[in-house]
Amino acid sequence: MSRFWSDVVKGLNPYVPGEQPRLANLVKLNTNENPYGPSPRALEAIREATTESLKLYPDPNAGQLKLAIGKYHGIDARNVFVGNGSDEVLAHIFLGLLKQARPILFPDITYSFYPVYCGLYQVAFETIPLTDDYSIRLSDYAKPNGGIIFPNPNAPTGCLVPLAEIESLLQANPDSVVVIDEAYVDFGGESAIPLIARYPNLLVVQTLSKSRSLAGLRVGFAAGHADLIEALGRVKNSFNSYPLDRLAIAGAVAAYEDRDYFEKTCRAVIASREKLVKELKALGFEVLPSAANFIFVRHPQHDAQESALALRRRGIIVRHFKLPRIEQFMRITVGTDEQCAALVAALQEIAGKR
Repeated sequence: MSRFWSDVVKGLNPYVPGEQPRLANLVKLNTNENPYGPSPRALEAIREATTESLKLYPDPNAGQLKLAIGKYHGIDARNVFVGNGSDEVLAHIFLGLLKQARPILFPDITYSFYPVYCGLYQVAFETIPLTDDYSIRLSDYAKPNGGIIFPNPNAPTGCLVPLAEIESLLQANPDSVVVIDEAYVDFGGESAIPLIARYPNLLVVQTLSKSRSLAGLRVGFAAGHADLIEALGRVKNSFNSYPLDRLAIAGAVAAYEDRDYFEKTCRAVIASREKLVKELKALGFEVLPSAANFIFVRHPQHDAQESALALRRRGIIVRHFKLPRIEQFMRITVGTDEQCAALVAALQEIAGKR
């Protein structure tokens, strides 16, 4: 530990991202990337934007992208905030809206960046245990709070909270911000964005990394009441006035305009997920209900960490979290049908059922 570190840095427990191995012929099912490439229109827009204009700063407001997102979701551009991936957007939310006198609330098993942000920005928090079936029970959040945040579908479980229950939560918490992190909503959920017109305390966060296959471009956004959006803008302009570059803006706009490609690839992932769930259940795996592009599974007779290592030896990478309550689960990204078939064949060998 360096003697030059600040006390804040000394106390940080940083987020650990999923492994990005550089191995040939790897079936990579560990970081929830979309198995299908970005929209061809997005790629073409990026190529067209790769000109001498890169010598100029991009639009600090990313106005064209806000208009495209607003048009897609039927909201005004002034209700949209954009950032360098949804992780940056979330970071600004924790500092600008969730740093309150009372602790904020989020699930005990959820996106592990949340407690990291709390450590970075000195935000008090309380975790609310998932139920025995690993779902979020919103009645457990009926207590004084400085804000509430959770992914929907939740990560790493994939379980979904119905939109009607979210609306009840908003009605019960009119004096605190409720943040719904919808990174995976396009694979089977219903977005809460239509509710922002009625609930000024609602902020919805989405990313282009998953359903629009642009994880390498780093684009995310928040939708909410103009007052919440202004708060995020104040933080952003005190941190980085130009979070999105010209290529990211161009590619993201085109991705939103190509609705047909987006819907086609989402349908393909959902179909592969449902097929994979059936096949793993036939092998004796317990699979939590998922509305995401991944599944959360465990086997009553096979240790999850050993199974993950056995898969790795066969060139297949999945995610294992060595954490209380979920150490016997593997999180498996839904790949192409060919990748899923390779996974099932390997698990058949590992389970001794081939």
